[in-house]
Amino acid sequence: MNTHTSNATAVDVAIIGAGPAGAVAAALLRKAGRSVLVLERQHFPRFSIGESLLPQSMAYLEEAGMLQAVVEAGFQYKNGAHFCWRDKTSSYDFRDKHSAGWGTTYQVERAQFDDVLIRCAAQQGAEVRFGQTVRAMRTGDAPVLEVVDEADESGKGYEVHARFVLDASGFGRVLPRLLNLEAATRMPTRAAIFTHVRDGIAPDAHDRNKITIATHPEHRDVWFWMIPLAGGRSSVGCVAEASFLNAPDAEREALLRKLIREEPTLARLIGDAPFLMPVRHIGGYAANVERLHGPGYALLGNAGEFLDPVFSSGVTIALRSSHLAVKALERQLNGDAVDWQSEYDKPLRKGIDAFRAFVERWYTGELQDIIYYPKQTEFVRRYISAILAGYAWDETNPYVADPERRLSALHEVCMVY
Repeated sequence: MNTHTSNATAVDVAIIGAGPAGAVAAALLRKAGRSVLVLERQHFPRFSIGESLLPQSMAYLEEAGMLQAVVEAGFQYKNGAHFCWRDKTSSYDFRDKHSAGWGTTYQVERAQFDDVLIRCAAQQGAEVRFGQTVRAMRTGDAPVLEVVDEADESGKGYEVHARFVLDASGFGRVLPRLLNLEAATRMPTRAAIFTHVRDGIAPDAHDRNKITIATHPEHRDVWFWMIPLAGGRSSVGCVAEASFLNAPDAEREALLRKLIREEPTLARLIGDAPFLMPVRHIGGYAANVERLHGPGYALLGNAGEFLDPVFSSGVTIALRSSHLAVKALERQLNGDAVDWQSEYDKPLRKGIDAFRAFVERWYTGELQDIIYYPKQTEFVRRYISAILAGYAWDETNPYVADPERRLSALHEVCMVY
């Protein structure tokens, strides 16, 4: 992994971004014998939000040859999710689910996790350059990127000639910006404020193996996460309509502390636990594009579409996109005709749409009614658990095959109670 300045570089595949989507795509392409160049604007390790993985993601890490490194990194084990609202609680164990596959995963500090993944990709032969900014792209059968190395004081930059480009730039959304690909999203403008705390939670006081998702007692569209991490830390945040969290930078710590105290479970578990970093804010993160591909490129993960953090789907969608894109790209690089719409865009969006149906009904309160329904049947719980565990592409699950109709019907049943 290095910085680099030259007039031009030629490579099979150029990847913009060294986060999970870019790292896994790079490793999979190296396994297929392709030359890969990863261009990353920042330097790793660096902070990123999205710390609670879903079990489905483990299969993609295993496929990319990264599983051992992740397991040995010492992250917090995770086996499910715990929901709470006022005096209501409901827990899902991801090992008890409809879909076959992994039922456990990890809750990770992303700075370390992302660094582990990109180092694995580099060890497999991917070239990784940090401090690189992609400032333009010429699309087509032989796309060309114009790149500036931060170490190049002249600012002239250099060209990368590739047979294909994958944009894994996450919230940076490099190609959507450069190529004017942005589209309207159905998700309202929400924001999050968050930090890490030294939680000091006694082992018998709380199950650290589950993420906690707590709904504000008075506002059902305002929710909190508490993600236990290794070493006695937790990530804690609040998500709401942007206006609800509107506060000057200097007042965000007080606002988050106030909100934590208003939610009984977090008040008990976190209370006045010291914040370990300044309270951060992210807003307007929901994003979409008309198409996830174009001449000579495809968009991975958050570079294409991001829904909402409530079910921690971001990394799983990112890794699924890498898996699907590399399968299609391998065929294309081997000379086959590939229909990116039917082989990549449509199948990826199938799972995204299942997650979206769950997210939308979370904020209307319908999914919350379902989750807290006291007479849940075991087979329905296992369907729901599978999607919460990330198995949103398993169409043997009726809540994946037809999520909107199924969830509406299920909610009607719950309201009869």
